[in-house]
Amino acid sequence: MTLQPNNLEQIPAETVKVAKAAFPKGNAYIRLRDELKIIYTDEAFTDLFPMR
Repeated sequence: MTLQPNNLEQIPAETVKVAKAAFPKGNAYIRLRDELKIIYTDEAFTDLFPMR
C-alpha cells in the first residue's frame, strides 16, 4: 500500500450538502473539524508507508 496524498483543505460541495442533510442539527465530528481545521497532513505519515 502506498500513500496517496489528498488535499483536505477544501471539502467537496456535495459532501457538505450530504452531511447537512444527514445531520441538520449538526454533529460533534463536523463541529470538531470546523473548529480545528486540519491538524495532521499526509506528509507527516510518509515514513510509515513503503516507497513502492
